[in-house]
Amino acid sequence: MSDMERGTNKVGSMAIPIAVVLGIMVVIVPLPMVLLDAFMAMNLIFSLIVLLIVLYNKKAIEFSLFPFVLLMATVLGLILNIASTRLILTKGASFDGRMIRAFSSFVVGSGGSEGLVVGFIIFIMIIAVQAIVITKGASRVSEVAARFTLDALPGKQMAVEAEYNSGTIGEEELKTRKREIQQESDFYGAMDGASKFTSGNVKVGIFITVINILGGFIVGVALYNEPLSSALGTYITFAVGDGLLSQIPALLISVAMGIVVTRSASAGDALSSAMGEQFSRDARVYGIAAGVLVLFAILPGFPWYVLIPMSVLLGFYALHINRGKRADFEKLRSKEAERQKPQDESAELSPIVPLDPLSLELGYGLIPLVDRDKGAELLERVHRIRRESALDLGLVIPRIRIIDNMRLEPSEYCFKIKGVDVGRGKIRMGYYLCINPGGIKEEIPGEKTRDPAFGLPALWVSEDKRDQAERAGYTVVDPPSIIATHLTEIIKRHASELLGRQETQAILDTLKKEYPAVVEEAQKVLSLGEIQKVLQALLEEQVSIRNMVAILEALADYAPVTRETRFLTEKARQALARQICLQYADEERHLRVLTLNQSLEQKLIDSRVETSSGVMAALEPAVQREWIKALSRSVASVQEQGWATVLLCSEAARFLVKSSTYRELPDLVVLSVPEIVSDITVEQIGEINVAGMAA
Repeated sequence: MSDMERGTNKVGSMAIPIAVVLGIMVVIVPLPMVLLDAFMAMNLIFSLIVLLIVLYNKKAIEFSLFPFVLLMATVLGLILNIASTRLILTKGASFDGRMIRAFSSFVVGSGGSEGLVVGFIIFIMIIAVQAIVITKGASRVSEVAARFTLDALPGKQMAVEAEYNSGTIGEEELKTRKREIQQESDFYGAMDGASKFTSGNVKVGIFITVINILGGFIVGVALYNEPLSSALGTYITFAVGDGLLSQIPALLISVAMGIVVTRSASAGDALSSAMGEQFSRDARVYGIAAGVLVLFAILPGFPWYVLIPMSVLLGFYALHINRGKRADFEKLRSKEAERQKPQDESAELSPIVPLDPLSLELGYGLIPLVDRDKGAELLERVHRIRRESALDLGLVIPRIRIIDNMRLEPSEYCFKIKGVDVGRGKIRMGYYLCINPGGIKEEIPGEKTRDPAFGLPALWVSEDKRDQAERAGYTVVDPPSIIATHLTEIIKRHASELLGRQETQAILDTLKKEYPAVVEEAQKVLSLGEIQKVLQALLEEQVSIRNMVAILEALADYAPVTRETRFLTEKARQALARQICLQYADEERHLRVLTLNQSLEQKLIDSRVETSSGVMAALEPAVQREWIKALSRSVASVQEQGWATVLLCSEAARFLVKSSTYRELPDLVVLSVPEIVSDITVEQIGEINVAGMAA
């Protein structure tokens, strides 16, 4: 914890008892006018600060203190009502509360009887809006949210325990997740009760206003012998000003409550530490509040001698928060730099500088995505992607190192495999990426761009246009999901590069514990490098190597015939035939395929040549162009119907077809006839032919 946070927490822990004592004193002891003005200004700006905090928070539970704050704000408003009523009734026409007088005259906009009528109407309207619309709606939402949160509590706890039992999370994370779930339940339960304070405050506000008018009339006429018209004008003016000054902060708090109960939840914190942390999270809140106070101070009738000092204090506090955050950031940067320095700079450098197998570099503007204090959404998704990749590809991806790179633009990120750039993109923080999946008729305004993972046309839109984009049919993606999706595609396309000899040996060592005979037989006829090359060839075409037993058995069977990598890869694919077929077949086990014209297939086989890199097809340039054009047309037609693009050919032609199309159509799936199992129904949906090659 930084010095700034410790100091703020001390202030937060002292603020609560001080506020309680002051509240009791205000009820018992009459306040000087200056203090009454100060407290009323404080009540108004406190309500505005609460509303701004709610608006800047991304999740409801980030302000877990809100039910307590709502209660305190309600009590503070009622105490000030009592204090102002006492002063109005005791001082009569000589009452000089500047805040109340300002609201009873300037805010209304006119004086005399007309001003009184207008002010009273505004007061009634504020109460009506607050009681009938905001408070009633927020109370209903809080009731429903509390009920559904409590109903979902056992299911969420069971899901977390299931993740713990499966080994996905550790014991510490299990405790943290359970605590978060409980805090969410407690928060919405507290909000359900706290909403009743606001509805009660509206009724009391009406009652106090009536008391001010009737009591003032009685005191003015009976005790001070004021004329009837003068007493009515004086006390109705004060009652309207006092009512407006108490109900406007209450309205702001009610709006904040309505925003809170309609947002999703996240973890909270203890009361004292939460007050210090949650009220010093964002300096913008206090900067805006200071500006509002300055604006009030320059308006006629407002007590500038109260508002200006308060605005200066808020401005200094905003600067204090900014400096503290900047100092914390610099400390983190210096710690990271120290960690990366050699322990002994005078020592001779190692002749080998290791490279990260897979790394993600972020511009400094994207650091909040991996900041644990702000949720670290991206870190959680990266962990989940590594697990999903292990299940889908059978390859455990090494830990992904995430670092900041000052040479990148603030909004830019970059993936590197062993120090080499394999993909990058730009993120607009606070915006959503809307991808057109096709068939979108309603255009929405936004900044045009392209999806970094697939290169599809897309738009950046602000959060307020998110619902409109979803209704229009766009696929809407937040910043962490953009990077996570891109990472998933990087892993799929470059999985073979992540499988080295060391990783291959680790797979064999693990498998040997349960299948020693299979591993030993395969290693007798093939070297570690030859096994690695077969596994890499499978991963290049996104074939999972999770079933290592079947792969090694196939290699052991056919390696005595030849140790040629492509031949062994085809036999390994055939051993995984059911897995491959089910990967592209529909739920009814129907596999829709394109086929090759017999003459074209024979042409590809005849073009086979041996090179230092292996076997490949060497068609004449003109024939190659026509072949790719014909194939591209058929692929586009299949994709328009929403089917997987699968090309079926003979075993002899399969690799030649794949190698000749990899550059132009890398996602084309090419299967051979021996890879089709008996319980899969094959449906031919087209035949690829090149002009002049018909049989």
